[in-house]
Amino acid sequence: MQMPRKRGRFAVLLLAAGALAGCAEAPVTGRNQLMLIDEEQAVALGADAWQQINSEMKVSSDETARARVQQMGQRIAAASGAEGIDWEFELFEEPTPNAFALPGGKIGVNSGMLDVAENDDQLAAVLAHEVGHVTARHVSEQLSQSAAIQTALGTAGLSEGAVGALVQVATGVGQLSFSRSAEAEADRIGLEYMARAGYDPRAAVQLWQNMQAATAGGGQPPEFLSTHPNPGNRIEAIQAALPEVMPIYEANR
Repeated sequence: MQMPRKRGRFAVLLLAAGALAGCAEAPVTGRNQLMLIDEEQAVALGADAWQQINSEMKVSSDETARARVQQMGQRIAAASGAEGIDWEFELFEEPTPNAFALPGGKIGVNSGMLDVAENDDQLAAVLAHEVGHVTARHVSEQLSQSAAIQTALGTAGLSEGAVGALVQVATGVGQLSFSRSAEAEADRIGLEYMARAGYDPRAAVQLWQNMQAATAGGGQPPEFLSTHPNPGNRIEAIQAALPEVMPIYEANR
């Protein structure tokens, strides 16, 4: 059957991109990644998705809490060493414990996460995890790996469908949410970033114990856990990585 003209042209471009694309390398872990979306396009998509999210979610009226999230986020972003990223952190008035990241350094935190993250070190674990998603380009990687890219992106450039797909990736809803391997990698990257910024990586263990307690009693798991590794397995992986990152923390505390 003959392929529709636009989809056919896009398929050719997609194959060409796959043939020409080099392997990107995730920070800290050094894992090879195949990217079919260039960074400029991803940042543009992220900006549009960020605008959409800001129009649909209410920014927190707690200026002290907002400033805390923003200042801590910028500190961790600076410690990541990533260059050329226009970082922006925002606290949204939403009781569900959740946080999300978009290409271009746009990171949102729900106010409910502040009830789970009991101190600055625990909140730093959340923020550093999201910064890790950005520097590892997990959104671009997930879109690249998904067949949905064929309908989300058009040959003429950015489309409304692409922005919607990106919102799904970032906020963890729908089939394009981050993979568990990407979540585990963001945990590992985040441990190093928070250590560089002078936050105690051991707090990540307590954070996930808190998240685990939040799901006790058979209740509905928080959205932040919907596609994330099992909290028990996650805690074990974090504990296994602590001997590598604690010397970094000790040098920067």
